[in-house]
Amino acid sequence: MNTLIIAEKPSVANRLASALGGGAEKRKQGEDNISYYEIDTKEGKIFVAAAVGHLFTIKQTGSERGYPVLNIEWAPSYSVGKKSAHTEAYLDTLKELAKQSQKFINACDFDLEGTVIGTNIIKYLNKGKTDGNSARMKFSTTTTEDLLDSYKNQTKLDLNNFYAGETRHMLDWLWGINLSRALTYAVHGQSLKNALSIGRVQGPSLAILVKREKEILKFVPKPFWRLFAMIESVQFENTRGDIFDKKAAEAAFEHTKVQKNGATVESVETKEQAVSPYPPFDLTALQIEASRAIHLDPSITLAIAQSLYEKAYISYPRTSSQKLPPGLGLPKIIQALAKNPTYSTLAGKLVHEKRFKPLEGAKTDAAHPAIFPTGIMPNDLNATESRLYDMIVRRFLAVFAENAIVARAKVVVVIGGEKYAAAGSSILKRGWLEYYTFAKIDEKMLPEFKQGKNVKVADIELKPLQTQPPKRFTKAGLISELEKRNLGTKATRASIIDTLFRRRYLEGATNITATKFGISVYDTLETNAKMIVDETTTEKLEEDMDKISKGEKTEEEVIAEGKEMLLEALKEFDKNKEQIATAMKMGLHQSNVLGKCPKDGGDLVIRRSRFGKQFVACANYPKCTNTYSLPQNALILPTGNTCEHCKTPFIKVIRKGKRPFEMDLDPSCVTKKDWPSYEKQVDKIEKAPEKVEKAEFEEQRKEPKPKKAGKMATVKKPVKKRAKKQKKTGESSEKEGNDD
Repeated sequence: MNTLIIAEKPSVANRLASALGGGAEKRKQGEDNISYYEIDTKEGKIFVAAAVGHLFTIKQTGSERGYPVLNIEWAPSYSVGKKSAHTEAYLDTLKELAKQSQKFINACDFDLEGTVIGTNIIKYLNKGKTDGNSARMKFSTTTTEDLLDSYKNQTKLDLNNFYAGETRHMLDWLWGINLSRALTYAVHGQSLKNALSIGRVQGPSLAILVKREKEILKFVPKPFWRLFAMIESVQFENTRGDIFDKKAAEAAFEHTKVQKNGATVESVETKEQAVSPYPPFDLTALQIEASRAIHLDPSITLAIAQSLYEKAYISYPRTSSQKLPPGLGLPKIIQALAKNPTYSTLAGKLVHEKRFKPLEGAKTDAAHPAIFPTGIMPNDLNATESRLYDMIVRRFLAVFAENAIVARAKVVVVIGGEKYAAAGSSILKRGWLEYYTFAKIDEKMLPEFKQGKNVKVADIELKPLQTQPPKRFTKAGLISELEKRNLGTKATRASIIDTLFRRRYLEGATNITATKFGISVYDTLETNAKMIVDETTTEKLEEDMDKISKGEKTEEEVIAEGKEMLLEALKEFDKNKEQIATAMKMGLHQSNVLGKCPKDGGDLVIRRSRFGKQFVACANYPKCTNTYSLPQNALILPTGNTCEHCKTPFIKVIRKGKRPFEMDLDPSCVTKKDWPSYEKQVDKIEKAPEKVEKAEFEEQRKEPKPKKAGKMATVKKPVKKRAKKQKKTGESSEKEGNDD
């Protein structure tokens, strides 16, 4: 009997074939030179082939361009969107291998996504069957040992997980495509140019950020005072803390000032405190820590961690667990790390002391343990990958180490009836801190103070302060917040945030700010279609999808419930469509305003030519025909500043993979005299014509004519990579439909 094993990615297929073949595997070429592996066994041949992510995707069954769209089906990804054209050859290779196979094994990542990817392929190859001749492999690392063990202990397909994952895909698609179309049509009519998007998780995520931004904008600082005394070069603080009564603060200051030479040490407290290691990494903790310690974007952290997993250097990263069960062979991993020169001393110490019991956290994940290194020594990592790998290894080793011991001291002095305190700390025993060097415990040494002794006060200060607004979220902090609220999944939260940035709803490299446009989108929906941004709707569906995984609810029940909620949201949206359109158009206009025109004072706004090139023009056209060129393929943001020389606005230019920079709009401004060339500085931008033809300007300003009732625009078919095999479909993949 021949067996076909389906891996999620080519790199994992390679490791699977190597593990199962033991060097006897044969690498062969399938359709369009797609590689697969063949292993000869006594029971028959084993074929190992890869998908490249989702070979199937959701599409609507008809070709309507309106909404609501409720009838959907799975279809090969290549037949739905041009960006997935490369997947056709992979599917064709699997089809050819399936003709020679009698058994199918899903060896994709053991999570909802991997289950959906592999099960969909098996259903397609196996004429809809998911039992009898199909199985599932589960592994948390791609080491040879784990892959062999997984193959030996394969189980039935995890169909409940498939149904839960399929439900998520369908509901995300339905909510994304319908809400995004509704929003776009409200603003632009039946044209999908400049498409707007919102989704089942996008809406509540945007709500969190806008609400925080409004808290900050509405925040009114309150004055308060703190009292400090300098004694023996140590700053003591009045034990009253924040004093909001100015007269009380001044009175305390005077009492202290009068008796500054009569300070007495009231008490000296010292104690030793055991500080436990941090728990092992789950994905969210890894993203937060990598953002804090090595300044990695959460999406980059996930991508690097996934690559380290595929190379067998770490375990599966998409996990919520902080557990390291004994079955992982922890002593063996530590012993392997002891052979790595970088960690030989630390890991060797654990081996010598036989410290093989980890400190664990509270979070669990039924599918995978916490993130841990496999012990295989990396030899092909770049600097960024090495830093993240180092963080994972050190965190892993630290959970086996001894507690750190920190000495804490607190001294209280009395000055004129006012009490002042100072605290100090010193590390007596580093313990796990020696292993996890990314952790920081501030040490503050205090000189020796003796109870009852008089001390001299060098200085007294009454410091006026103000209360501070709530802090803005970082990307990592927002991921943590989404996890707390059960919005999205561990694998999708970073991409949801990235989508909000792409839609220009958010900005900010470190601290996230909701843009004026993002705020206007939220305000409009919260007022006129609240369900779209209400997180309780999403939370309910998330809970129900979890119940599908547990076998407590059916896929049909939850999809029907999700459609009902969607229709209710769309009904509310359509009821207030005119108000939504007016507010959104105003928000769009404001989001495109970069500043004032130096010629007539009108708004300078971002426009697009008929060829799709972006440029800046005065909103008072045709009275003013002033235009400026812009860098192409870049996000352009206003800075609020104006050049003192040319009087044009300064803009921020953000391009993928490059450092953002600011510039004014005038290419001949003296601020650019040291530039090698204007075109070179902005990557050879396409200049807008000095004179914009009236017809082109009017084309940009025209509202599209509404379609007649009952007649929808047809959908263009994707470009056919291999026309003879391309099947007709009724719907192109709209990017907003795939967003959460």
